[in-house]
Amino acid sequence: MEGSRQGSSEAASAAATPLQAAVRLDAVSIAFTLKGGKRYVAVEGIDLAVRPGEFVAVVGPTGSGKSTILNAAAGLLKPAAGRVEIFGQPLPRLNARAGYLFQADALMPWKTALDNVAVALEPQGVRRAEARERARAWLGRVGLATFTDRYPHMLSGGQRKRVALAQMLIRDPEILLMDEPFGPLDAQTRQIMGNLLLDLWAQNRKAVIFVTHDLEEAIALSDRVVVLSAGPAARVVGDFPVPLDRPRDISEIRLESRFHDLYREIWSCLRVEVSRAYAGGPA
Repeated sequence: MEGSRQGSSEAASAAATPLQAAVRLDAVSIAFTLKGGKRYVAVEGIDLAVRPGEFVAVVGPTGSGKSTILNAAAGLLKPAAGRVEIFGQPLPRLNARAGYLFQADALMPWKTALDNVAVALEPQGVRRAEARERARAWLGRVGLATFTDRYPHMLSGGQRKRVALAQMLIRDPEILLMDEPFGPLDAQTRQIMGNLLLDLWAQNRKAVIFVTHDLEEAIALSDRVVVLSAGPAARVVGDFPVPLDRPRDISEIRLESRFHDLYREIWSCLRVEVSRAYAGGPA
């Protein structure tokens, strides 16, 4: 079902013009040089536009270049072809208007939860006392008001992820880049973290690109689900609007018939690419 909902996809892309898009990848290809001089094309001809305030989830089989796309939007990878634009302007060396939440913990083990969050304000020149005050407020917003003096090894996986979320959001980035941030967590904690993310996002909507292997998670969180093909030379093969009401509770939204209908529609596209990936790549 490649090209499913193509009309909706084209309408969404047309609506997100360069001046309107918070992030726009225009015919972006990214390649790596392998040992022996061979060239590996990770993604090819990627067109993706994310409007301000839009929550876009990206799914695809392993090796489809999901993280590569995030790294391009962050300015960590330079395209071999095409261009990346941030709010209509060419991306500089690094995307200072974005916050990045990785799958693995990036907390400093020698710092408390409070100081791990406060340190994010150092590059902005915020005084230490003010940074700690703002960090304390953010830890309260993520439900860790009584854990400010705990070190990372004293926190559960879900608590560490809350600290990392506060560390990203305290800078007030205009774009959130999230690379399977809840992947290592158990199912119940993932639902809790998903609802927390939606609550925080709803208060001051940012543009979000959320990479995940979990199609249910992608649908429950997002406004659109973008499907990538199997790599190498992965491309966009599906772009599906998510017509589910907000606000949402992740555990409840999955019980709705519309959710299951959309899951079947997207999976019919995604499973072809998963099969190709297990078979060794595109035919």
